[in-house]
Amino acid sequence: MKFKHIYLFACLPLLLFSCKGADKPADGEDAAVASQTPVTVTTVTDSSMVDYFDVSATSIFLQKNVVKANANGYIEGVNTQLGHYVAKGSTVFTIKTKEAQSIGNSINILDTTFKFSGVNRIKAPGSGYLTQLAHQKGDYVQDGEQLAIISDRSSFAFVMQLPYELRRYVKIGQGIQLILPGGDKLDGQVASEMPSVDTLSQTQGMVIKVNSANTIPENLVAKARIIRSLRSNTSSLPKSAILTNETQTDFWVMKLINPTTAVKTPITKGIETGDRVEILTPKFSAKDQIVVTGNYGLTDTAKVKIVQ
Repeated sequence: MKFKHIYLFACLPLLLFSCKGADKPADGEDAAVASQTPVTVTTVTDSSMVDYFDVSATSIFLQKNVVKANANGYIEGVNTQLGHYVAKGSTVFTIKTKEAQSIGNSINILDTTFKFSGVNRIKAPGSGYLTQLAHQKGDYVQDGEQLAIISDRSSFAFVMQLPYELRRYVKIGQGIQLILPGGDKLDGQVASEMPSVDTLSQTQGMVIKVNSANTIPENLVAKARIIRSLRSNTSSLPKSAILTNETQTDFWVMKLINPTTAVKTPITKGIETGDRVEILTPKFSAKDQIVVTGNYGLTDTAKVKIVQ
């Protein structure tokens, strides 16, 4: 009986050791699974990419015709209103001279055949919109005094304020797209350039002529889109797939060499537009899988696990 108890005590360490040894492989498998970083992957896409910048452009009438009084007298009639379109040669104002106002009726009474009226008609020097109106009916004006301003419709354009350092991207005759408030787009063409640069902003005015079926008011601020470079059928990746160092001098992606291993692959970037980045080198194939999320902090030959 005594020997039986001794035998049980001797076998107990062996039993515990065997159980502990059986648990070790399971712990190793859990550690291997835990070391894998969950990631999502993407592939390169071939598409057209455009690099552009936007600058402001303001609508303006480059030519404005001043309507002036041609005699001293009283304004007898105004044949238009502010904002209305007037045609060249049409009568805008009628002025009754001071002399006619005082003695005109007396002369007509003395001689009915004289037909003296003393009324002068002032005609529009050009076609356009009446943008300023300085006097109304009954006002007394002097010879040469400004009565109104007519903005020449044919001189309507946008003036784009272009930073001088970007001057090389804009040429005379070049097509420019204008984006109006609200999202409407207009196609324009660079017609001329201003001969001076603004002292403070160092921007040069560029005149853009547009053709629009709708009337566009003056002083409307639009965005002029200037294309800096254009790539067709170039390889690109999402910005989130691109990693860089603290000084942003080196760039790389994490490329999968098998379903569980990602390696650090240096790249050369091209243009960026929206959320896409052009990849100049290396040339990835359509089958190459690139880590797009979960890539931050991964080291070379990192263990990963692809998730949906």
